[in-house]
Amino acid sequence: MEIIGFIAATLTTAAFLPQVYKTWKTKDVSALSLPMLLMFFVGVFIWLVYGYYKNSPSMIMANAITLCSAFLLIYFKIKYAKNP
Repeated sequence: MEIIGFIAATLTTAAFLPQVYKTWKTKDVSALSLPMLLMFFVGVFIWLVYGYYKNSPSMIMANAITLCSAFLLIYFKIKYAKNP
């Protein structure tokens, strides 16, 4: 069963990476919602903790990588946001 988790983890984590790359390259954060990113970050962190307690390597791997990606988007949103 864990192989199914690794396949899902690879696909869902990889799907998130192009957004991080595009935001980094363009520095355009206008379409990113900070409240959504913060809620997503907290949710992924909780999934990471859950995966740890379930002893699921696929959940731990996917959520650790996604947590880093979400953190980067939050950082970019704050750093590149246009000040009024």
